[in-house]
Amino acid sequence: MMKGILTRFLAVVAGFAIGIHAQCPNYAQYSQQVHEPLSTGRYALPYQRPSPECRTFNSSIVEETITRMATIIKDPDLFRLFENSFPNTLDTAVKWRGVAADNSAEELTFLITGDINAMWLRDSANQMQSYLSLVQASDSKDSLASLYRGVINLQARYILQAPFCNSFQPPVESGIGPSQNQQNPDIFTPPVPTSIAFECKYELDSLAAFLEISTNYYEATGDLEFFRKFKWVETIKTILNTTESLLIGTYARDGSVNTIPYTWKRNTDSATETLDNNGRGNPVLEGTGLVRSAFRPSDDSTIFQLFIPANMMFSRYLDTTSEIMAQIGDQRNLANHMHNFAQRIREGITQHGIVNHPKFGQIYAFEVDGYGSQNIMDDANIPSLLSAPFFGYTNTSDPIYQNTRKMILSPYNPYYMKGPVISAVGGPTQLIFHLAHAGLGLAWPMSSIIQIFTTSSTSEIKDYLHQILSSADGLGLIHESVNSFDAKKWTRQWFSWANGLFGQCLLDLEKRGLGGVLGASFQGGYGRLFG
Repeated sequence: MMKGILTRFLAVVAGFAIGIHAQCPNYAQYSQQVHEPLSTGRYALPYQRPSPECRTFNSSIVEETITRMATIIKDPDLFRLFENSFPNTLDTAVKWRGVAADNSAEELTFLITGDINAMWLRDSANQMQSYLSLVQASDSKDSLASLYRGVINLQARYILQAPFCNSFQPPVESGIGPSQNQQNPDIFTPPVPTSIAFECKYELDSLAAFLEISTNYYEATGDLEFFRKFKWVETIKTILNTTESLLIGTYARDGSVNTIPYTWKRNTDSATETLDNNGRGNPVLEGTGLVRSAFRPSDDSTIFQLFIPANMMFSRYLDTTSEIMAQIGDQRNLANHMHNFAQRIREGITQHGIVNHPKFGQIYAFEVDGYGSQNIMDDANIPSLLSAPFFGYTNTSDPIYQNTRKMILSPYNPYYMKGPVISAVGGPTQLIFHLAHAGLGLAWPMSSIIQIFTTSSTSEIKDYLHQILSSADGLGLIHESVNSFDAKKWTRQWFSWANGLFGQCLLDLEKRGLGGVLGASFQGGYGRLFG
């Protein structure tokens, strides 16, 4: 009885909030228009933030940070890009906040990726990470910590319901109806109702994202009690069961074909949207210690399912969450199991993921199959090989990483898009709602941002910052991808993850003692070093 009353009350509150925001402009359209005042630099960038009453979440500490950075970032265009980009997730993507119908203490945050009314596990964890340096322990419902808890709790619900899925529909408590994904597969096991999942591409990094956001919240707040509540431990067990089931090889020792827990086959004209071998993917050797991933963080299918960047990320955050698990009581055995599993994956990466390149020497492969096949490339989406130090698997002084980085930022990476506008990593053509939104010749500013995170060279950093500025097409936000020869050809004006990452990057420069770069002027342009 009480549960039904609470559900109806939450629906009324959600409807009231939706009614208020119905009066606000559609940001997907708003962000493609020029709004004054313009910045006073050579690019004359517009002010792209919605008015305060139309922002989906207001944070005083974020506003204070923007005000403070105005005194540090001297170039007016660079500051305008920061001012628009850093708060973009809070301004536009917090679609709904509330509590669980069966537990009023369980906060929930439905965080959309931007122009699609669905919540990706990977994107939402990274969107929140943009504000990690500002998170403080707080019980306030208006705090960044509350947003974090809400995302973690909702991700936990999603993983428990459908651990092989990557993006999800609004929670029933929100009163928001589900969105339809027109790209449903022909064969998919295990099946999941479309009322729960938006799409069910199994990506190892989606599960790693839950471990990442859990680690980030704990390290920022020290709030151990939160992990004792709700369904966090149960979710960790589900993640372990799911990933351990995907250690299996294609063939058993007697030569018979193993039954695998996940398949995906779609009727499509794009190879990145389906798996061969009737939805199973290419064969994988048993006993490598690496976890299979059917898809990459770009939502493109893997060629070889032992996808190294996701295994790196999963190993790194499985280890850190094992430390949380060890402290919450009566879970020492589970914590030890998590730690040992993380170590075995790291050993598998060392044994199978490090290969010899004829020009660059020892490097990390992008994908392997355990049989000796290897895919030498990198993709712009995180986790990538380029971003390995960013998410803490290794550090930039690692010689194998440095060799890999040189390969990635060279013509030897088949998806390094070089041009006079921007030179950065891109990726294969991928389809969303039957529309290609990336592909050959399209570089991702997200990759340029990661290039900044992984270097201390001020000249290199200045060059990348200038590329990002000059590729914004005068619209004042970070695009998903940009034609490396024509800044007016781009995909996705509104991509809140990339925007927040840019703001996070400038704050990181200040933290690393490279804040002097932020005092540089880009009004006369900056000599291209890598284009």
